[in-house]
Amino acid sequence: MFAKIESERLLYIRLNQVKLRSVECIHLRDAVVNDGNLSELGKMVILPSTFTGSPRHMHEYAQDAMTYVRAYGRPDFFITFTCNPAWDEVKELLLTGQSPSDRHDISARVFKQKLKSLIDFIVKHHVFGETRCWMYSIEWQKRGLPHAHILIWMMEKITSNRIDEIISAEIPDIEIDKDLHDIVSKISFMVHVAH
Repeated sequence: MFAKIESERLLYIRLNQVKLRSVECIHLRDAVVNDGNLSELGKMVILPSTFTGSPRHMHEYAQDAMTYVRAYGRPDFFITFTCNPAWDEVKELLLTGQSPSDRHDISARVFKQKLKSLIDFIVKHHVFGETRCWMYSIEWQKRGLPHAHILIWMMEKITSNRIDEIISAEIPDIEIDKDLHDIVSKISFMVHVAH
């Protein structure tokens, strides 16, 4: 069904190029004049920036990110959040014999809910302090799981002498927090050991 809807969106865009003002795209005209022969390209269709995943859409996001950096400086945190196919919420919704790679829709929905919870936890509960602004980008890994790159700007900039208070690179003590120790120690998580 998604493929049908997507093909209808693309057909609408192709048939309404004039309404979408694609004729006025200066950069496209420059590219055609400077870069070569249109007869080798087939029919040219310009995707609007509202079409998710199009080059113009991605360029618009990159420009937004640059605006944040210009206004607020470098981000204080860069966090990567990865979907885990072993999450209970994913496993519960799979039918017998299915794996998470068979049901990308389930993985995507659970990931999106957990990402929203993480962002809310950081922003609303002021885990690292009061948040000025944040943004994220979601990508899909080759094995079919989504992951997010999150940038966070704090009201009070994080200085190098505070990093050890915020970032910990050790497995939690089993005596102090058994649940957290069990979560971090699971085989399904990536643990890098330095020798």
